Amino acid sequence: MTEGEDKERRPGATYSALVGLVFLGVIVFAIFNAVGNEEGGVLGAGAVERGWPLPEFAVPDARGELVGDANVFQDDCETNANPCPPDDVRVPACRIDEPGAIRVCDLFDRPLAISFWFTRGGDCLPSQDAFDEVARRYSGRVNFLSINVRDDRDEVRRIIAERGWEVPVGWDRDGAVSNLFRVGVCPTVAFVYPGGILHDARIGTEAVSVAGLERELDELLAASREREPGAR
Repeated sequence: MTEGEDKERRPGATYSALVGLVFLGVIVFAIFNAVGNEEGGVLGAGAVERGWPLPEFAVPDARGELVGDANVFQDDCETNANPCPPDDVRVPACRIDEPGAIRVCDLFDRPLAISFWFTRGGDCLPSQDAFDEVARRYSGRVNFLSINVRDDRDEVRRIIAERGWEVPVGWDRDGAVSNLFRVGVCPTVAFVYPGGILHDARIGTEAVSVAGLERELDELLAASREREPGAR
């Protein structure tokens, strides 16, 4: 994910075989592969994905200098061979040690909210304003991560500065993370138990409002407490 490595790698040779994003209409923009829930579909469009163990990923911090696509490797080998051939060894997303990278696993110590957004084909920015506002209110109780999907990085930085966001923002340059999570609507927010298990997901501006987010986060916190050892 360094700048030098990014120039040398071909996207198809570096990351998992994920279908690229294709923009269709106003808000639905992804063709999904089989990674994740076997039922497929758009994240947040139904309850079938509850209890889904989140796939691991690492993305460049949009505010930082690290250049590269997301790392979405779930294991340390490109083949099923055991032992792994030396030429097929790779570093899984949550084992990288790269300054300027955001690893989702580092946020699994608390309940977590992940918001996916983009600027093409819809106006997600007010929802991201709400996400940032709520992140400040729930700081210390819930972890928050905003993921921008395939926008120009300079534009993302301009938006962050202009709107005064403080929430961490990851840059999903090639759409690999949003594809992995089957994101098809802007905005989409995933609500995650400690340990990285999906509690629920919501889509649309009504759900991703200050009131809607606070309602979902209160439910997430209560459900997380019920999952704690010794809880009735």
